[in-house]
Amino acid sequence: MLRNRFGRLTAAVVAGGMLMGAAACGGSEEPTTSAKPDASASGAPQEKGPKVGLAYDIGGRGDQSFNDAAAAGLDKAKTELSLADTKELEAGNGETEAAKEERLRLLAQGGYNPVIAIGFAYSASLKKVAAEFPNVQFAIVDDAAATGPNISNLLFAEQEGSYLVGAAAALKSKKEHIGFVGGVQVPLIQKFQAGFYAGAKKIKPDIQIDVKYLTQPPDFTGFNDPAKGKTAAQGMFDAGADVVYHAAGGSGGGVFEAAKSAKGLAIGVDSDQAKTAAPEVQGVIMTSMIKKVDVAVFDFLKGFTSNSLKPGTTVYDLKAGGVDYSTTGGQIDDIKAQLDELKQKIVSGEIVVPDKAS
Repeated sequence: MLRNRFGRLTAAVVAGGMLMGAAACGGSEEPTTSAKPDASASGAPQEKGPKVGLAYDIGGRGDQSFNDAAAAGLDKAKTELSLADTKELEAGNGETEAAKEERLRLLAQGGYNPVIAIGFAYSASLKKVAAEFPNVQFAIVDDAAATGPNISNLLFAEQEGSYLVGAAAALKSKKEHIGFVGGVQVPLIQKFQAGFYAGAKKIKPDIQIDVKYLTQPPDFTGFNDPAKGKTAAQGMFDAGADVVYHAAGGSGGGVFEAAKSAKGLAIGVDSDQAKTAAPEVQGVIMTSMIKKVDVAVFDFLKGFTSNSLKPGTTVYDLKAGGVDYSTTGGQIDDIKAQLDELKQKIVSGEIVVPDKAS
């Protein structure tokens, strides 16, 4: 069971406070007050279900990865939870903290309750705006630092799923040389790197692992720059790697293009990218580290609509089914038994996966 522990259209803010609609991760309080659907935000009872606001990270719906996973959770909620309305907005490249605040603020002012922020980049802005709207429930994915009585922190054990695809990369590599492409060098993405490294080294202690981050904070364009992703991965393939894993959101499309050109293999992230990536590159994706943001978003909305929501942190780990690896395409069917054995050792605690890159 789950354990309580710890963003293709760009949204714009225009005069008059109108809304325009429009990829990869501290300690925390754990309040126990239950959330209730808010009537005061819109000034009238919400008889037909809640109005849900969702703020995507850079790349938005259609990134084939992180944001699309969140979108899938929202789409499921539209079908199953009788939502009255939804509003989806998207972060822009190089935007200010004030722009993030205003996006969240406009959703809350527009009567959307709850409001979900997709990605750690919303941490400071969400904490500030949530304090301004105490009757609105907020959730944030991939951040534990923004805390408050009306904030739910939806976290994942990315290192555990990455361990499994790291092992898969080592088992499938014929050159004993693999690579990791991170979107932005932040602690969250270093969790992916740490797990991938540990899993690969478990299988082949002497395997060579190249690492490249596309940008450094505060530049978060590394999550939505396929050209940079392609260049980084191509460099690894040219240097001798034959499998490259990306944790780079929308930039991953470039990694897949590089793998196809080099006749190598790639590993996707967040979504089952052998299904979601462009058809011409799906065949090079041997597996993906699935991060079930869709499940977290749907669970949060279900808790809200059923008055059973408890703000605070929830971690979606391997034991809870929050992370996993995909088998689409059958390219890792021959090593599935080995991967499942490792999975069980993680679930049982026999293997403890590091969450920090060495």
